Amino acid sequence: MTSAVDGLKQRFMDMSQPDQDGIYRNGAAKRKARTALAMDCLRQLWQQAVDSVSFSVPTTGIGFGAVGSLARGQVGPSSDLDLVIIYEPHALNDQQLNELANKLWYPLWDSGLDLDQSIRTRQQCEAVTDSDLPAAMGWLDVKPITGDTALIESTATSILERWRKAARKRLPELLESATKRLDEFGRLAYINQPDIKEARGGLRDSVLVSALAASWLADRPHGRYDEAVDALLDVRDCIHLTANKDTNLLLSPYQDKVAAMLGLADPTLPAGEREARSIDDLQTRLARIGRQIAFALDSTASRAEHSLVHEHPRFSFFQILSPRGGGKREAPKFEVVAPGVAKHEQEIVLAPGVDPSTDRDLPLRVATAAAEFDLPISPVTLGNLRRCPIRDSAWDETSRDLFVRLLASGPALMNVWEEIDFADIPGRWMPEWLGIRNRPSASAAHRYTIDRHSVEVVSRLGRESPSGDRYDDRHYTALLMAGILHDIGKRPFVNDHAAEGARHAATIMKRMGFDPDIARWTTILVREHLTLSEFATGRNPNDPAVGAELAARIDRDGVLLDMLFDLTRADGSSLGATPGEAITKQYGWSNWRASLVRTMYNAARYHLPKR
Repeated sequence: MTSAVDGLKQRFMDMSQPDQDGIYRNGAAKRKARTALAMDCLRQLWQQAVDSVSFSVPTTGIGFGAVGSLARGQVGPSSDLDLVIIYEPHALNDQQLNELANKLWYPLWDSGLDLDQSIRTRQQCEAVTDSDLPAAMGWLDVKPITGDTALIESTATSILERWRKAARKRLPELLESATKRLDEFGRLAYINQPDIKEARGGLRDSVLVSALAASWLADRPHGRYDEAVDALLDVRDCIHLTANKDTNLLLSPYQDKVAAMLGLADPTLPAGEREARSIDDLQTRLARIGRQIAFALDSTASRAEHSLVHEHPRFSFFQILSPRGGGKREAPKFEVVAPGVAKHEQEIVLAPGVDPSTDRDLPLRVATAAAEFDLPISPVTLGNLRRCPIRDSAWDETSRDLFVRLLASGPALMNVWEEIDFADIPGRWMPEWLGIRNRPSASAAHRYTIDRHSVEVVSRLGRESPSGDRYDDRHYTALLMAGILHDIGKRPFVNDHAAEGARHAATIMKRMGFDPDIARWTTILVREHLTLSEFATGRNPNDPAVGAELAARIDRDGVLLDMLFDLTRADGSSLGATPGEAITKQYGWSNWRASLVRTMYNAARYHLPKR
């Protein structure tokens, strides 16, 4: 007998193909059609299974349901199917359950589909979701397929009610799971070969947003957020079509094909340039999508956390007793930490009465406060900062000092820069930043995009020099500026990004009004940021001419040599691979490379004026 699911995988692929011009359009409609096809085939498969088993399957007490992407209507061309049989203990015995299940699972396996299947009672479903957070989130979407659909629906309702009751206690665990994934998979906006499901801003975060909304602790965002999720699902679909398998990894070999399928390839360009530009455009689109989804998660989580603060008892946050036994409302507590900037409920917010449209330096004060207090910026505040009248040429001593303080904030800079970049602020401070924003690096050494790598480099620069002295304020300012600008010249089809970067750095430093010496030091460091590493791995440190040439490159200035060493070390140690990975050993700041660079540093120092 022909199974109802024979050829289902191929039918998924056939109905998912791009249009005749190679462009993948109407992704949402294709996902809806795949879901409808799958549900129809599964209903037929159930009936075939019921008709072929050696016993009578009751019409109540056992049902067939969908979980995961199939239940959400998001099934991809090669997605696995998450299916569950839910039954009452009295409906069938174990032998009968196994016989029925085999009639369902084997045809699906034989058809080539990946399958995640389970057989559970309602009580077992509840127990799993009570104890397993990922399972709980996945099971918030349970859709009946056939059989006793009322049992499936009542189980889904019970799971949802239990989730709402427990969500207040489980919220910290939920947010911690997002943090762990961020540590492991990074941010979608910054990874050159991202996992578009697990990375921050990926599809898993959209499930988290839905879980938070289902808890009734916060509303679900819509509008641009929904568009971002649909756009990311389109990318996922194109990865499936390109890889011809169920994967969420946007690997380098897939990227030009996925970009072309999404309509990002310009057919008028030569092949090599067309491929490079389409991959850049794909990365930019992913960054925009990832930022939107990540922001939606952050803002939804923030509202959920705030609701917990205020809900027990209702309005207790605002109510205090008066001496006469009545009550009055108490305004929220704001701790002002800078002009127009305050701390409130472990977030950086605008102080009451502030008008962002009149204050050009407000984003600098907000970002600096967030970095120095290591607190997130309120999502509402980020939206308001867009209204500030920032001009790239309007810098004074106060604004320059704030910018340098922000760059000097160390590891806290990473999250703060991501937040303000979502609000498009760094590109308004330095328009040249937009040239590297979201751009993937052509180098295999880099896991992260160029802008993310630049921010990480500057976050690793301290005041202690390799010669044991502390940098004074002026030299430290130049080092920090060199860190953020060292790759500013990495533009498409630029052969010497260090020389191009030095040209941009000189312009930026002049426009921002820095002291000429600071500007000159910064420009030299950007121009030579690869020199020490290249000399260390390709030149003989015992050749006096080599040490003399390196010394001449940095104007025979010992402090500049120290700064170049620190910039080289920060650059090499922030390529994005985790310790122990082969890529770190090959390209990064290994002990071997550190020894080579130190040897060349000493060779150059021999040719400097004696102190």
